[in-house]
Amino acid sequence: MIRSGPTGPLFLFMWRMLRRGFRNTVGAWVYTTIIMDERFTRETGQAAGIAELAKPVLQELGFDLVRVRLSGQDGTTVQIMFERPEGQVTIEDCTQLSRRLSPVFDAYDPMPGGYNLEVSSPGMNRPLVRPRDFVNWAGHQAKVELKELVDGRRRFKGEIEGFEEGELRLIVELDGYDKPQTIGLSVDLIEEANLTVNDAAIKKALAKKPVK
Repeated sequence: MIRSGPTGPLFLFMWRMLRRGFRNTVGAWVYTTIIMDERFTRETGQAAGIAELAKPVLQELGFDLVRVRLSGQDGTTVQIMFERPEGQVTIEDCTQLSRRLSPVFDAYDPMPGGYNLEVSSPGMNRPLVRPRDFVNWAGHQAKVELKELVDGRRRFKGEIEGFEEGELRLIVELDGYDKPQTIGLSVDLIEEANLTVNDAAIKKALAKKPVK
């Protein structure tokens, strides 16, 4: 009998290894995507409950939550900042989201005693809340505040280099060095990070087109 191609235990072993390698590659890609898209900042108290109610609605509409903030006297204004993964948020997007969120909040009553709902897109000094933000805005200036002291300081300002191995890579001026240095700040330590407004950030924001 003439056979074409590999057969027997060796072929089965090689096929299993190829399938395993494919699954591992896909799994790593999915894991990396999840990590890059996961917010490393978290709300607390009532804002956290509101965020959990808002996220399913945002996801259904194709939006991403940036942050939830309570403001005004007694925190009676609920501010929800959101964005499109690609493209620019429109007035119609804000109207649609507001209409979808209002009945959800009315049903679950996360703010007893009444509240005002405000929805908006990030501004020029936008918060940076996901690892992918550091990739998308590489080359731009940012201010970062940490949860605890690192080398005697909590606040850093510099140029975003990117994101690598769980860390924001930031080019900063450091005492004792003639040239700017690249440092790594674990996202687990970041309390707040924001872009700082400059010409480059303005040009990039204006270049984004609304998704049709």
